Amino acid sequence: MQADSGKSYDDINVTPMVDLYLVLLLIFIIMTTAGVQGIKVDLPKGSKAPAISGPKGKAITVNNEGNVFLDTVPVNLEQLEQKLAEHQANNPEFPVVVRGDRGTQYQKIMEVLDVLGRLNLTQIGLATQAPK
Repeated sequence: MQADSGKSYDDINVTPMVDLYLVLLLIFIIMTTAGVQGIKVDLPKGSKAPAISGPKGKAITVNNEGNVFLDTVPVNLEQLEQKLAEHQANNPEFPVVVRGDRGTQYQKIMEVLDVLGRLNLTQIGLATQAPK
């Protein structure tokens, strides 16, 4: 057998290049997901000064039993949405403070926030305890 030393090759072997790209892609995926999951943050403390105040604002309270109150009146989610919509018709931009008991189920707070989102209310505050 005789080797053709004068013959040129027209095609390029791209297999090593594809292998390199796949390895780089795999490293990139692993590093980005590991970085997102491993982030530790020091959560802020609440300030002593009230952020939202005034007679135009509304307070929504969810107690540890899951009952919802608008100011001091007990309401369900449908009544809450209706009363807030009526108040919004008279005063389009009013602040709302959501107060949740420490033992409250997070789902109930999310349902209240969903009602506020459907009404397109933008001035929403979450009440916290002042630091000691």
